[in-house]
Amino acid sequence: MTIKENIEVLLAPLLEDGDCYLVDIVTKPSKLSQKISILVDSDEGITIQQCTSISRRLAKQLEELDLITEAYTLEVSSPGLDQPLVLPRQYKKNVGRNLKVTLKTGEVISGALTDASEEEINIKLPLPKKKSKTPVDESLLERKISLDEIAKALVEISFK
Repeated sequence: MTIKENIEVLLAPLLEDGDCYLVDIVTKPSKLSQKISILVDSDEGITIQQCTSISRRLAKQLEELDLITEAYTLEVSSPGLDQPLVLPRQYKKNVGRNLKVTLKTGEVISGALTDASEEEINIKLPLPKKKSKTPVDESLLERKISLDEIAKALVEISFK
């Protein structure tokens, strides 16, 4: 098993305690020590205390099992707003927010996330900026997108 796979196995029971879920594990080797970044989240949002608790318990297990022989730094945090959404659960958590979705075709779609399921999301596109003489059909502003079509999806930050 790789280090990443071992960490996933060790994390599973730790995450069940607080209704948290694993988003990603990123390992970055460097000259002095390896950095292991673990991104976790929950449907209600994860607290610093939860991250600290997971980090301490995981670090203890890693030391006891001696899984990593070289020097390493362990970091447990929530994915920031600059992190793309990757799991259906993350989309559900962000219903009501604006997303910038890049499809695998290269098309970029921005709008409000109105619904999310395990297979697809619904985006409400903004009204056209130019006033049209004919009324805009609201149903044309709804866009269903399969999660398989998405290359990258980011929450858009609004300072309004």
